[in-house]
Parts: sequence; structure tokens; C-alpha cells
Amino acid sequence: MHTALLAPRPIETLELPADLDGHDGANRANGRMQIAAANDLDAVRAWLARVADSKSTFENYRKEAERLMLWSIAQLGRPLSSLTHEDLLAYQRFLADPQPAERWVAGGGRKHARGDVRWRPFYGPLSAASQRQAMVILNALFSWLVSAGYLAGNPLSLSRQRARRAPPRITRYLERDLWGEVKAYVESLPRERAREREQHGRARWLLTLLYLGGLRISEVSVNTMGDFFCRRDAAGKERWWLDVLGKGERRRLVPATAELMEELMRYRRERGLPALPSADETTPLVLPLGRKLDAPIKPLTRAALHTVVKGIFAGAAQRLRESAASDHEARAAQLERASAHWLRHSAGSHMADGNLDLRLVRDNLGHASLSTTSLYLHSDDDRRHSETDQRHRIDW
Repeated sequence: MHTALLAPRPIETLELPADLDGHDGANRANGRMQIAAANDLDAVRAWLARVADSKSTFENYRKEAERLMLWSIAQLGRPLSSLTHEDLLAYQRFLADPQPAERWVAGGGRKHARGDVRWRPFYGPLSAASQRQAMVILNALFSWLVSAGYLAGNPLSLSRQRARRAPPRITRYLERDLWGEVKAYVESLPRERAREREQHGRARWLLTLLYLGGLRISEVSVNTMGDFFCRRDAAGKERWWLDVLGKGERRRLVPATAELMEELMRYRRERGLPALPSADETTPLVLPLGRKLDAPIKPLTRAALHTVVKGIFAGAAQRLRESAASDHEARAAQLERASAHWLRHSAGSHMADGNLDLRLVRDNLGHASLSTTSLYLHSDDDRRHSETDQRHRIDW
């Protein structure tokens, strides 16, 4: 165990001695490099710089690269650019139980600020799924460093490739009757005081976005009301769309149905905004409570939005328990397990069950990239908009 790093520290404050910085690592390439990296830290930072404009991706990539580099130095006493295939197998076993815990795991599994002396790279053992995700990201790191001419080879490329299994049928979604219970709970919320009216309006609008738009919680956080726009179809009819920046930095057009636009205008009027957003508007899709809107507003974080949704499900579950229904306990328990992503699954399931063309469901949810040619087929977009408008409703 190397004495140069008794306590792991964040990668941005890491300083390595010459024997651990990887300037002469055993896996270093000898040819021309495509990046100006003199050592492993420089190389990893160059890799991370590619995704710096995507907060979520950057933080996930940094976390995995940071953990491996710290482990390599503190546990093995060798630089990242000297790791072998066998080392990476040992690292994956380490992820399942990071020991010694006092060195690697934050006390009580708490998350501390990166500048806090109590910060640690882990909050506990990683699940099998999290281990796989970590190795996928590290494989991308090593592959990129090979392509950049920094490493001679990718030690993870020798790993056994498991055959892909068919994905299981979606089960984490709300049946229509249970979805109806959630809507009924929202409509039962008190509205006597100004703050209560804001809470009701926010709950109703957030569920509308997640369900009618099929949006991910992260997409609600990063996109704005200025991403709504209107264009005319071939017959001269005006149709509204939401231009969504989604997972993997991919954009997709979500049909802003007549019902979705009615809810948007309702929500905006309740908060004292013009009914329709302007093209350059930076107003967050979901507004914080009690804030005046005469100054720039920071959007709610994914965690905050998730808390709002979980609170709605918990309230609906409690309302079910107080009813006389014989199966209330099982249904209430299902609601308590639900998360914001269940609404996206519910949207997809309800659209498919409502006989909306599966290709249109795919495009609405952004499950697959459209081909270059389809960018010019506005008639297909218009048909998708029309059918989504007719067959996919929230019906408050």
C-alpha cells in the first residue's frame, strides 16, 4: 500500500509523485499522441473535458475514473497506465466490498462535499448492476485513451463478453386505475392558501410533463419553457412541440398536444406568466414555490423533483389506505415503490396499449435515434403529433 495517499482525495486536488503519475507507465504507447497529456491525470482530465457540458455525464464519468485511479495508487501502488487485465478483475471484486472501509467508504454512507475532509469515493458496496456500469464507463475510458495514442492497449478489451439477453417486459409502471388514484389525489390537494395553490399547480403540471411528454426527471430539470415552439403543418394547422435535450445529449421533438398546452397555459397563468412562452425564455419547466419571477430562476434539481414526485405517490398511497377498498394495502405499497421514472414507463405502456403506432411511441420517448432522412419528413412528425394528441391523454 503506497504511503503517498493515506486518505483518498478528489481528482481535482490530486497530486502524484513521479513514480505514480504514469509518465512511463508499462502500458504507455510509443507513437504520436492526439492529446497533450504528459501523465495519467492529464489524460483522464482530457477524457472528462469532452463531457464537461453535461453535468450528469461528467459527474458519473469522473466518479468512476477517480475511483479506479485512487484504488490503483493507494491499493496497488502503481499508475493507471500500468494496470493489467488481472488488475481490473481484482478492481471489480473490490467494488463489491471496498476495504478497508475507513479509507474508502464515507461514514454512515453519507455524502460529503468534495472539499470536506470526510469525503470518500464510496458510500458502500456497489450492487452488481452498479459494478457493470462502472466497468462499462472504464472500458470507454481505456478505449478512448488507446484511440488518443496515450495507451498501447485496453486491458478491459480481454474481458469475456456476455451474450445480450432480451430485455424483460416493463413492470415498473402504473395500471390505468392506479394512475387514476394518483390524479385523484392531486386534485384533492387543498387550495385555500396561495402556497397550497402553488403546490397543487406544480404537482399537476409536473405529472403532466412526465406522463404526456414521457420526460425523464433529468429532462424536466435541464430544459426550459423556451424549448416549446410552434410550427405549421402542410395543411396550415399550428402544432406545438417541445424540443427536448435528453439522455446522451440527444435531442428529440415531443408532441406538445392540445391538452399539454392547455396545462402549460394554466400553470403559467397561475404563476403570473403570459399564457405562452417566448422562444428565448429561460424559465424552468417547473418553478420553485414562493419565488418571484422578475429575476432569473435556478431550476429545481433532479433530487428536488424526485422528492416532489415521491411525495405525491406517498400521499396517494395514504389516501388509498384510508379508503374502504379491499385491495388498498397492495396498491398503496405499489405506489410507495413508484418513482418518477414509473411515469415514463406508464406513458409508454399506456400509449402502446392505446394502439398508438409503436414507432411513434419510440420516437416520442427517444428510445432510438431518427435517421438523417427522417429529419426532413415533417409529414411523419405531423401524423405522430395528431395520433398522440388523439390517443394519449391525461384527462384531469
